[in-house]
Amino acid sequence: MSRTKIQYDIMKNLLRLFVVVVVLSMATETFAQTFGVRAGFNLSNMVAKDDDNTYSDDFKMKPGFQIGVTAEFPITDIFLFETGLILTTKGFKLSESEDGVDYEGTLSLMYFEIPITGKAVYEVGDLQIYGIFGPYIGFGLSGKSKYEAGGDSSDETINWGSDANEDDFKRFDLGLIIGAGVEIQAFQVGISYGFGLINISPESDGGYKDQNRVLAITVGYKIKGK
Repeated sequence: MSRTKIQYDIMKNLLRLFVVVVVLSMATETFAQTFGVRAGFNLSNMVAKDDDNTYSDDFKMKPGFQIGVTAEFPITDIFLFETGLILTTKGFKLSESEDGVDYEGTLSLMYFEIPITGKAVYEVGDLQIYGIFGPYIGFGLSGKSKYEAGGDSSDETINWGSDANEDDFKRFDLGLIIGAGVEIQAFQVGISYGFGLINISPESDGGYKDQNRVLAITVGYKIKGK
């Protein structure tokens, strides 16, 4: 079975799981749903390596952002299912010097992301401390790469697809999110780390792979549903 077919099956099954859980949660009137908005500051990076070398050792974190809507569906008094629709930036920066030539580069990617996480909450006085863990599904929307070296520069639009000769990255991304934070009444402040589990590079010769990494600090406001 090809990697593309495997990734397609994973995406299809996770989307089915997402739909089933949301529908069941919304249909359970004894549980109150909580909706909200969230925005945050991203520091993104990428792992690029093959079987012999790691090419991302000189990559630097790139500042970015995320913004979106969230939804929580209680399962027990302390455990919830959390999801959302998030617009988020990814990519990396590169700055190095080789043979007297300064090299600067920036890869900027924009993704639409659906987290599918479990959330455990513990009350401490007026505060609620929480931890989250679970997968996310990402879809690449747009991207640009900018490079400068020795007075020359380039600015290119990212091509999304699975053709190793024509495309830069695959649109589909799948990974895990782990995080923690505090809630004060309707306000929420958190920190999370997302790491890609699959190769988003169309090129896989010699075991080559690219994987996203994102450290995020977020703030949110929650609106209680029925």
